[in-house]
Amino acid sequence: MKKLVQTLKNIWSIDELRSKIAVTLALILVYRLGTHIVLPGIDPNKIQAAAAQTNKNGLLGLFDAFAGGAFSQASILALGIMPYISASIFMQLATILVPQLQKIQKEGDSGRKKINQWTRYLTVLVTLLQAGAYYAFLNGPGYAEALLPAYKPFFFISTLIILTSGTLFVMWLGEKIQDKGLGNGTSIIIMVGILARLPQSIIQEFTAKQVRGGGGLLIFLIELAILIAIIMGLIILVQGVRKVPVNYAKQIIGNKQFGGARQFLPLKVNSAGVMPIIFAQAIMFLPTLFTFTNLDSANSIAKIFSDHSNYLYMLVYAVMVIGFTFLYTALIFNPKQMAEDLKRNNGFIPGVKPGQPTADYIGAIMDRITLPGAIFLAFVGILPGFAMRLGVTSGFSTFFGGTSLLIMVGVILDTLQQIETHLLMRQYDGLMKGGRVQGRQTVTPASY
Repeated sequence: MKKLVQTLKNIWSIDELRSKIAVTLALILVYRLGTHIVLPGIDPNKIQAAAAQTNKNGLLGLFDAFAGGAFSQASILALGIMPYISASIFMQLATILVPQLQKIQKEGDSGRKKINQWTRYLTVLVTLLQAGAYYAFLNGPGYAEALLPAYKPFFFISTLIILTSGTLFVMWLGEKIQDKGLGNGTSIIIMVGILARLPQSIIQEFTAKQVRGGGGLLIFLIELAILIAIIMGLIILVQGVRKVPVNYAKQIIGNKQFGGARQFLPLKVNSAGVMPIIFAQAIMFLPTLFTFTNLDSANSIAKIFSDHSNYLYMLVYAVMVIGFTFLYTALIFNPKQMAEDLKRNNGFIPGVKPGQPTADYIGAIMDRITLPGAIFLAFVGILPGFAMRLGVTSGFSTFFGGTSLLIMVGVILDTLQQIETHLLMRQYDGLMKGGRVQGRQTVTPASY
């Protein structure tokens, strides 16, 4: 406890760090206030039943989780940051697959500015499309009764303009957090939206277990202990690396000697991050949009793929996560480029010839460590389904794994790493007595 108090004092004594934390908290507060402002033309007193029904839907419930409840509450920030995330993911994949975009990205700051500007333009287009779909959703059962009749002629155009402006405003908040605050702004906004639902989910779970009496309270405590254990295992997955030894040849330039150092090439066990889960969820939601069998039947495809606790759903989902992990890792990880960089810097792996043999060696190691990482990631992805089968409420079960938990753990680790960097730069102790906090090293909006 004394160490914690001293660490907090050290953090607060650094003017720059104190200012960054204050700016971040202020911008987060602005965002959370915006999520409670309802769109013009909707009676907020008549949408509670529709909001509860939305949270039970798999796809819409996921959107609502990322938006911090703004989606189900018909807020001006209902679409949140997700259109920007979609545009960023598309541009990231495009820079990998399109050679012309690869050249632009390698131009340095000017190239990155071009890519970012195109991402913003694409965000506007994606937001307009999603705003139109959201307008149709608001005209469906539940929300349609909350629309004010006198405002209906203006509702479509005002909804499109306000939702698009709201997403651009959230994107601006994220960039301001990135520039003047602490951590990755886009990631923090997503994390805040997810964490906003945690207190309510815990209360609902506690209330549900209280019905069982004393035994229910014991089950609730066991669930919290299991959740903590899952978080600890996820931290190991996020931080896990395979260190490949690298030696650098000695060079004598003038009277000075350079090189000769022994370093390590860190290969992450989970290089793909949360992307395989996002891709798998996107594919798994498609059957719910098209009814191939009778929708009213318990064995219909739509019913099976909308039930996250269904064994068939979990099996297909786990296989897809493993497949997408290998696919995305192959897209973003280039062992040949790493081998060329080592050769250019007079580096070599002991016992391995430079060039193609080094690339093959690094690729083989990456394949071996990706498999257990992919299996563990798939297991984390289906944990909410097992939690629901064991009697955990649907809202609280989402925190036992999946996208929500992985994003929270990754963002918190990144933020703590930045705080620790500020402390170490000023010769303070780190956040922990032993070891150092390690984030995901490369954090971009498209990491999600």
